[in-house]
Amino acid sequence: MQNENLEQEIINLSKEKWSWMAEKKDAALDTLFHEKSVFVHMGGSWGKAQELDIIKSGGIHYKQADIHEVSVNIFDKTAVLLNRITLFAVVGGNEVTNPFMVTEVYVQQDGSWKLASLSFTKLLAPGDHK
Repeated sequence: MQNENLEQEIINLSKEKWSWMAEKKDAALDTLFHEKSVFVHMGGSWGKAQELDIIKSGGIHYKQADIHEVSVNIFDKTAVLLNRITLFAVVGGNEVTNPFMVTEVYVQQDGSWKLASLSFTKLLAPGDHK
Protein backbone atom coordinates (compact mmCIF):
# COMPACT_ATOMS: atom_id res chain seq x y z
CA MET A 1 0.00 0.00 0.00
CA GLN A 2 2.79 2.42 0.89
CA ASN A 3 4.46 1.92 -2.52
CA GLU A 4 1.14 2.65 -4.27
CA ASN A 5 0.84 5.88 -2.26
CA LEU A 6 4.40 6.86 -3.19
CA GLU A 7 3.74 6.06 -6.85
CA GLN A 8 0.61 8.25 -6.83
CA GLU A 9 2.55 11.04 -5.10
CA ILE A 10 5.16 10.96 -7.90
CA ILE A 11 2.45 10.88 -10.62
CA ASN A 12 0.75 13.90 -9.03
CA LEU A 13 4.06 15.75 -8.71
CA SER A 14 4.86 15.08 -12.37
CA LYS A 15 1.44 16.39 -13.48
CA GLU A 16 1.94 19.48 -11.34
CA LYS A 17 5.39 19.98 -12.90
CA TRP A 18 3.85 20.04 -16.41
CA SER A 19 1.41 22.74 -15.23
CA TRP A 20 4.22 24.77 -13.66
CA MET A 21 6.22 24.50 -16.89
CA ALA A 22 3.22 25.65 -18.97
CA GLU A 23 2.56 28.54 -16.59
CA LYS A 24 6.30 29.43 -16.35
CA LYS A 25 6.23 29.12 -12.56
CA ASP A 26 9.99 29.26 -12.23
CA ALA A 27 10.01 29.63 -8.40
CA ALA A 28 8.09 26.35 -8.00
CA LEU A 29 10.31 24.66 -10.58
CA ASP A 30 13.45 26.01 -8.90
CA THR A 31 12.33 24.28 -5.70
CA LEU A 32 11.44 21.05 -7.52
CA PHE A 33 14.59 20.76 -9.65
CA HIS A 34 17.57 19.22 -7.83
CA GLU A 35 20.66 21.46 -7.85
CA LYS A 36 22.50 18.87 -10.00
CA SER A 37 19.52 18.09 -12.25
CA VAL A 38 19.99 17.41 -15.96
CA PHE A 39 17.61 17.93 -18.88
CA VAL A 40 17.87 16.10 -22.21
CA HIS A 41 16.00 17.58 -25.18
CA MET A 42 16.02 16.95 -28.93
CA GLY A 43 18.39 19.91 -29.31
CA GLY A 44 20.85 19.19 -26.50
CA SER A 45 21.31 18.69 -22.79
CA TRP A 46 21.96 21.10 -19.93
CA GLY A 47 21.54 21.73 -16.22
CA LYS A 48 19.04 23.38 -13.92
CA ALA A 49 20.01 27.03 -14.46
CA GLN A 50 19.76 26.81 -18.25
CA GLU A 51 16.43 24.92 -18.11
CA LEU A 52 14.95 27.58 -15.81
CA ASP A 53 16.28 30.36 -18.08
CA ILE A 54 14.77 28.68 -21.15
CA ILE A 55 11.38 28.39 -19.42
CA LYS A 56 11.45 31.98 -18.06
CA SER A 57 12.53 33.49 -21.39
CA GLY A 58 10.03 31.47 -23.42
CA GLY A 59 12.83 29.82 -25.44
CA ILE A 60 10.68 26.74 -24.98
CA HIS A 61 7.09 27.32 -23.91
CA TYR A 62 5.64 24.02 -22.74
CA LYS A 63 2.03 24.88 -23.58
CA GLN A 64 0.43 21.54 -22.83
CA ALA A 65 1.41 17.94 -22.20
CA ASP A 66 -1.32 15.41 -22.96
CA ILE A 67 -0.43 12.35 -20.90
CA HIS A 68 -1.45 9.06 -22.52
CA GLU A 69 0.34 6.55 -20.27
CA VAL A 70 2.26 6.79 -17.04
CA SER A 71 4.19 4.30 -14.94
CA VAL A 72 6.36 4.65 -11.85
CA ASN A 73 9.00 2.41 -10.31
CA ILE A 74 10.31 3.17 -6.82
CA PHE A 75 13.83 2.11 -5.82
CA ASP A 76 14.48 3.09 -2.18
CA LYS A 77 14.77 6.90 -2.35
CA THR A 78 14.65 7.08 -6.16
CA ALA A 79 11.57 7.09 -8.40
CA VAL A 80 11.60 6.62 -12.17
CA LEU A 81 8.49 7.83 -13.95
CA LEU A 82 7.74 7.21 -17.63
CA ASN A 83 5.19 9.40 -19.40
CA ARG A 84 4.02 8.81 -22.96
CA ILE A 85 2.86 12.27 -23.95
CA THR A 86 1.96 14.52 -26.81
CA LEU A 87 3.70 17.82 -26.14
CA PHE A 88 2.35 21.05 -27.54
CA ALA A 89 5.06 23.68 -27.34
CA VAL A 90 6.47 26.82 -28.87
CA VAL A 91 10.16 26.46 -29.66
CA GLY A 92 12.01 29.43 -31.10
CA GLY A 93 8.71 31.08 -32.00
CA ASN A 94 7.37 28.02 -33.86
CA GLU A 95 4.46 25.92 -32.63
CA VAL A 96 5.40 22.25 -32.53
CA THR A 97 3.64 19.05 -31.52
CA ASN A 98 5.68 15.95 -30.75
CA PRO A 99 5.03 12.49 -29.36
CA PHE A 100 7.53 11.77 -26.57
CA MET A 101 8.39 9.18 -24.02
CA VAL A 102 9.59 11.29 -21.11
CA THR A 103 11.78 9.78 -18.42
CA GLU A 104 11.69 11.61 -15.10
CA VAL A 105 13.98 10.60 -12.25
CA TYR A 106 13.12 11.85 -8.77
CA VAL A 107 15.27 11.50 -5.65
CA GLN A 108 14.14 11.95 -2.09
CA GLN A 109 16.12 14.68 -0.36
CA ASP A 110 15.40 16.12 3.08
CA GLY A 111 11.93 14.56 3.09
CA SER A 112 10.79 15.84 -0.31
CA TRP A 113 11.08 14.64 -3.89
CA LYS A 114 13.44 16.51 -6.23
CA LEU A 115 13.57 16.11 -10.01
CA ALA A 116 17.07 14.88 -10.86
CA SER A 117 16.64 14.16 -14.57
CA LEU A 118 14.12 14.90 -17.31
CA SER A 119 14.74 13.30 -20.72
CA PHE A 120 12.64 13.56 -23.86
CA THR A 121 12.77 10.69 -26.36
CA LYS A 122 10.84 11.44 -29.54
CA LEU A 123 8.60 8.55 -30.55
CA LEU A 124 7.93 7.58 -34.12
CA ALA A 125 4.47 8.51 -35.23
CA PRO A 126 2.52 5.85 -37.16
CA GLY A 127 4.01 5.64 -40.63
CA ASP A 128 7.36 7.24 -39.63
CA HIS A 129 9.27 3.95 -39.66
CA LYS A 130 9.54 3.75 -43.46
